[in-house]
Amino acid sequence: MKYAAFDVAGVLQGRYDSAVHRAIPDDAVEITDELYFKSIREVDGVWRLVNQQLVKVPFAEVVPDYALMVAVERYKREATGVNVDGLQIETTRDSQALIASTGLSAVIDPEYRCNFKTAAGFVEIGAEQIIAIAKAVRAHVQACFDRELTLLRAIEAGEYRVEMLLAGWPDGKSEISLPDQT
Repeated sequence: MKYAAFDVAGVLQGRYDSAVHRAIPDDAVEITDELYFKSIREVDGVWRLVNQQLVKVPFAEVVPDYALMVAVERYKREATGVNVDGLQIETTRDSQALIASTGLSAVIDPEYRCNFKTAAGFVEIGAEQIIAIAKAVRAHVQACFDRELTLLRAIEAGEYRVEMLLAGWPDGKSEISLPDQT
């Protein structure tokens, strides 16, 4: 004899064959040999107890969270960096904060100079260069958010296609020139 045991929600938790299994749960339901083997072979759904009958229910459709996927991609693209006058500038969240505070110092004091760390090492730059870097970083980050908004609007309008996720982002490779500090 064949049996099936279910959890409190009625989902199949185990199958038992009295010829093989010594201990069969007291609440197990007797099923036909055909259903016993069918429930083993057919794994394209969830086997449940419905009105004392073992039935296969299709898996629930998993709808991707496209908005979350877009936000994750934007965050990744946001941190790809920018190239400003041959200097590779990081655009991670930490770098953005440091550049913003350095930019504020440059706005307050037009004579401000500092040793600025790029991906290749330190360079000494002045206020105009600092402001140019801050503008380039801000433009890059804003372009990433703008792309995210475009994709979110496409999702809302039902026009989003998966291939759109990897297209249209700023690449951070465009060369931006710094003002001359002579």
